[in-house]
Amino acid sequence: MQVHLEDLKRLRSETSAGVSDCRGALEEAGGDYDKAKNLILERGLENAAKKEGKETSQGVIEAYVHNGKVGVLVELRCETDFVARTDEFGHLAHEIALQVCSMNPKNVDELLKNPYIRDPKLTVADLVKQVVAKVGENITVAKFTRAALGE
Repeated sequence: MQVHLEDLKRLRSETSAGVSDCRGALEEAGGDYDKAKNLILERGLENAAKKEGKETSQGVIEAYVHNGKVGVLVELRCETDFVARTDEFGHLAHEIALQVCSMNPKNVDELLKNPYIRDPKLTVADLVKQVVAKVGENITVAKFTRAALGE
């Protein structure tokens, strides 16, 4: 089956999957773009499940201050410094800091169970799993701190 280059490029940019994975998914889906995208996401989530439990000793500390009234520090960890420097990882750290700022969870377990503020159909844990599927490494929220003026 002939794979259209435009579909291959679009699928790769939207999923961050490798070229051969995108081509294989498009071929398996018979050229159906949506089906191919779902295949890649399913495979990514399967791979993410295999990553659970791997040691996370690298990462970043993300700081967020909202209107000078609420401040948050989040320690987000991954397996390698290489992934810690990627845009996807940095964006995830920022989104988690926003989540902590707005929802004020009591601990990491509660944070991960919260509905994601930008898409209530997802939990924060689902958001983390999506990034794990993209970057191919385990990611954990180690801890966070939230301080509000007057609290």
